[in-house]
Amino acid sequence: MTPNHRIHLCLAKMSPTGEEQKYIQEAFDTNWVAPLGPNVDAFEKALEEYIGNDRHVVALSSCTAAIHLALLLVGVKPGDEVLCQSMSFCASTNPVTYCGARPVLVDSDKETWNMSPELLETAIKDRIAKTGRKPKAIIVVDLYGMPAHWEAIEGISKRYEIQVIEDAANALGSTYKGQPCGTFGDIATLSFNGNKMITTSGGGAVICKDEATKKCAIFLATQAKEPYLHYEHETIGFNYRMSNISAGIGRGQMTVLEDHVRHHKHVHELYRELLKDVTVQENPNADYDSNFWLTTVLFKKAFDTEAFCLELDKMGIEARPLWKPMHLQPVYKDAPAYVNGVSESLFKRGICLPSGPWVTEEDVKYIVDCLNYFGK
Repeated sequence: MTPNHRIHLCLAKMSPTGEEQKYIQEAFDTNWVAPLGPNVDAFEKALEEYIGNDRHVVALSSCTAAIHLALLLVGVKPGDEVLCQSMSFCASTNPVTYCGARPVLVDSDKETWNMSPELLETAIKDRIAKTGRKPKAIIVVDLYGMPAHWEAIEGISKRYEIQVIEDAANALGSTYKGQPCGTFGDIATLSFNGNKMITTSGGGAVICKDEATKKCAIFLATQAKEPYLHYEHETIGFNYRMSNISAGIGRGQMTVLEDHVRHHKHVHELYRELLKDVTVQENPNADYDSNFWLTTVLFKKAFDTEAFCLELDKMGIEARPLWKPMHLQPVYKDAPAYVNGVSESLFKRGICLPSGPWVTEEDVKYIVDCLNYFGK
């Protein structure tokens, strides 16, 4: 039986006590509606307390902006090469081109679906051999909330002295060996898009290891204005800061973040219990604790996942194929790529299932029945 509502992939859900509206109203009452203001400061502080590990947070207009700033902060310049995880959204890779640099695409490992440490090292050695210099940075994604193999990746980055940017857009609330995602590598980023663990309606953040880097990020994100009363600019800057209104939503969302993480994990466990003959992505071992932002599943054979998701859509279910790897995207057809077939196989066999805070146990059972109906 088709439900009387559409089951969304991951729809934003506000706090039951209306905390978001309270902070937004405060912004209106005090006329702090423009970028910056008390909500921005408080939201950044709440994130710093949640993430811990002496990290410093700068709230920005998007995670794409955060990745762009992160690349600049680690010194990426025109002509440099940056190693990027091939299986991800284009926002993990596109900012490399904003810097005038060249993405070098690296395939996934089978356990986490994130950047393969083995291929990463192969790519580093080959780029040095072919270009005579090391790649400038590495962008690693915690895909769908699953932490990357951070111990191995950080070991490689230290061995070759290449800085790492952690794209933790999907992974707020996830941990690896007890350490929160967003605290790995040299600098990290978060997303607060409308479908993430918490939302600011649209927004992101860059996570820095020290106060000096935070100040530099703020400087670049506010048009690189020098400290004069008039407008003086010695560096190209950007209009990347989060608004006080959006940060008010974020402050309220922080009160339900842990509830959202618990719910996503519960929904994932229901899928794991109910689905038969379908592989549900799991934590590889006890070192990994994914927030399961999206529950992702693999079928035994390759098939037309796009057509299948369209059929589910007719039944009121929003599903999505897994990310098409960047090395298969027309825009990156000329980028160097180090592939092992893992991400391509995942793309041809996998889909994302509704997992957000509005998804009920009854919704999960209905979705499983639909998958069974199609023989999936």
